[in-house]
Amino acid sequence: MIYHQQKANAILKPYIRCFWWLDNDSSKNIDYTILPDGFFDIIVRFDNYEYDSTVLTGTYTKEIEVAIPPNHQLFGIQFKLLAAEYIFGESIAPLLNSEKKLPNNFWDLNMLDFSENLETIDKLSSIISHEIDKQNNLDNRKLHLFRLLSQTKGNHSVSYFADKVFWSSRQINRYFNKMFGLSLKSYCNILRCSASFKDIKEGDLLSNQNYYDRSHFNKEIKKYTNHTPKNLSSNENDRFLQISIIPNK
Repeated sequence: MIYHQQKANAILKPYIRCFWWLDNDSSKNIDYTILPDGFFDIIVRFDNYEYDSTVLTGTYTKEIEVAIPPNHQLFGIQFKLLAAEYIFGESIAPLLNSEKKLPNNFWDLNMLDFSENLETIDKLSSIISHEIDKQNNLDNRKLHLFRLLSQTKGNHSVSYFADKVFWSSRQINRYFNKMFGLSLKSYCNILRCSASFKDIKEGDLLSNQNYYDRSHFNKEIKKYTNHTPKNLSSNENDRFLQISIIPNK
């Protein structure tokens, strides 16, 4: 398996975590478990480098099993939740733990040359920037909220975030459930769980993400991944994609 990713430019950073490419150049299926990480994706699928289809995923609150056939490739854009409103202009709540097929000509993805990834990413960045420029109703409370969530990795209470952005907890949860299909508390738990993956890969089975104790850590990790930290740490056959792609020390 060949995997690499490219960070978004400064303009797109509030909306996009990265662009990524995965290539199964082997002669057999590659099976992966995708763990919840607090993002959603556009995924462009190829069969032997020929365009096949494009899908938009929702946010995952549980593990998802995927199989990538031989000589299949995937190009992805990993979006932060703010992108749902300010790039796509729609709720992704109906896509929670699922995906939907997009038209082949969405953003001309079926026409782009993915053999030149950096050039293609530049073209896509321009397209996405144009979508953001169409928005004239940016809410600074939301920008501030997601900035804080990213900085703290969800390691605070809902009331903490509500106080910081001067937005009531009830209104924030209504917004989260309407736009993303989950509460802010659930999203914070997923962010904290995802932030623990690096610790888990390094063999730290307690983590430093403010869990009460080892029992609480084990319970929360298993709740969202269906695996114990010990199982994730062993990562047999590089099964857990998000853990496998974390750079080694």
